Parts: sequence; structure tokens; C-alpha cells
Amino acid sequence: MQGNVQQVQQAEAVDSTSTNAIAALEGSAFGTQPLLEPATQPNRKWQQMGTQILDFLANLSDKTARFLLEYNQQIITVALIIAAFFVLKIVLAVLDAINDIPLVYPTFELIGIGYTTWFFFRYLLNGSTRQELDAQIQFIRNEIYGN
Repeated sequence: MQGNVQQVQQAEAVDSTSTNAIAALEGSAFGTQPLLEPATQPNRKWQQMGTQILDFLANLSDKTARFLLEYNQQIITVALIIAAFFVLKIVLAVLDAINDIPLVYPTFELIGIGYTTWFFFRYLLNGSTRQELDAQIQFIRNEIYGN
């Protein structure tokens, strides 16, 4: 009994929605719906944004050239810092790769220890050789920075 009641209720629901849809379609015939008002003015906001974008794009090369001329030194400095960073990363990677080769790392350590020992005995042990080292450092500093 309940199964028949549910089938009847479902059939009524389908009938009511289909009749509502047909009524809605009949009322929407062309000419029966109110039309939108014609646009009296074009959308000014979109036109203003479009002209601003076009002006910006037209003057982009001039603005870029002025920016590069005005900040030339700063751009070069930043580029050199970035290049130095990448060069340092590459040098460290190459040294790490060289150190992974057997017997190269201990050989470089021995060479470094030997050179440090020679430098100490050659320039730092006696007072006269320290003055000679100081004179060489002053000469190189004057060559680089000028008098």
C-alpha cells in the first residue's frame, strides 16, 4: 500500500515540474518579456582602463630606457654581485669535485703546509725580512690605489 502511495506522489511531482516548465517556456516567448534598456553610454571605466594600458605599453620602451640610464650603476653592481655568487658556487663545486679524486686532497694539503712553512721562515722569522715584506705590500698597495 505504501509502495503505491510513493509511486503516485512521485508521478505528481514529475507532472507538476513538467507543467511548471512548460508554463515558464510559454511565458518566455519573444516579445512577451521586457527588454533591457539600451545602453546610453559606453562603459567608460573599461575604456579608461584600456587607454591607460595602451599608453603604458606604448611608453614602455621609453620608461625602460630612462630607468636603465638613471640606475645604471646600481644595476651593474647588482649584476656583479649575482655573477660573483654564481662564480663562487661554481668554484666551490669544482674544488669539491677535485677533492673527491683519490690522493689529490692530501697532496694539496701537503703543498699548502709546505708553502706556509716556507713563507713563515722566509718572511716572518727575521725583522729585516718582515720589513722587506712590508715594503712589497706598500708597493702593491700604491700600484692599486695610487699615491
